[in-house]
Amino acid sequence: MKLAKLRVIDLSAFLPGPYLTMTLADHGADVIKIEPPGSGDPGRQIGLSDGPSTVFFRNFNRGKKSVVLDLKAPADRRKLLSLCETADVLVETFRPGVAERLGIGPDAARRDAVYCSITGFGGDGPGAQRVGHDLNYVGWAGVLADTAPAMPPIQIADLASGGLGAVTRILAALLEGGGARITVSMTQQAHDLVAHRSRGEPIPMLLTGGVACYRVYATEDGRYLTVAALEPRFWRRLCELVDLPELVEKQWEQRLPELERRFESRSLASWLELFDGEDVSVGPVATIEEAARDLGDDLRPGPAPRLGEHTDAWRTELQI
Repeated sequence: MKLAKLRVIDLSAFLPGPYLTMTLADHGADVIKIEPPGSGDPGRQIGLSDGPSTVFFRNFNRGKKSVVLDLKAPADRRKLLSLCETADVLVETFRPGVAERLGIGPDAARRDAVYCSITGFGGDGPGAQRVGHDLNYVGWAGVLADTAPAMPPIQIADLASGGLGAVTRILAALLEGGGARITVSMTQQAHDLVAHRSRGEPIPMLLTGGVACYRVYATEDGRYLTVAALEPRFWRRLCELVDLPELVEKQWEQRLPELERRFESRSLASWLELFDGEDVSVGPVATIEEAARDLGDDLRPGPAPRLGEHTDAWRTELQI
């Protein structure tokens, strides 16, 4: 779906909002990122103590335009309202109530536009003003129950629940003709990812080491294999190839030390060569660099904008 005629005003910072608007920009939307004067989006500073980091900001703001406005200054707020009149979608990630106090709440959008607020805990209720980041949200949501104290390697609530969750709701609203006011709770939507498990599970901790046929196994060279042989025919073929046919009837046991020792007897590359072309549902734990080499690094439209790069062009466009 191409979004070339869609204009998006991005009032967000850090990660969930920028990931959402980057996704829209990747599909052709005209995304105008509003940044404060001085250092801009705080995401520009992540990673370095003595100056701006280009890596974090670049990774989530490619393909956008940067306009600098001081939202505490009445004159700049009026300019933003003029820009909002041209927008089909507005995205903000302020704490509930802040956008309204600044005069850029839902009423600032056109009636036929989509206004999306991404929040940690929803727009109202006892936890609405609670501060947090991704780790807090997934902790509240029950996502970490099986694996704590281990920490997730990606921001599940920010990216999946906040960013992509908001993309889905925004596109649905646009298909309905716009005019929607959307509030996304990253904690609630993160809980939605695990809520099905609260209704009972066929095997406790199935995804986190509960069964031998769905585990991560160490190899001789310190690398790891993923085994997800849930179907009996995949498991049977796996046992045949590793020369442990006696394990076929033990698929649903939690641990099989003999299988662990067998995988530790050869290197990752050796196992992948053996399993290549076989229906066993086995793969590597690739490094991020290996995955980027094989799958691409997804940097489609190019670099992120310089701070304020498009401010003058926007003022010319609207004759402000």
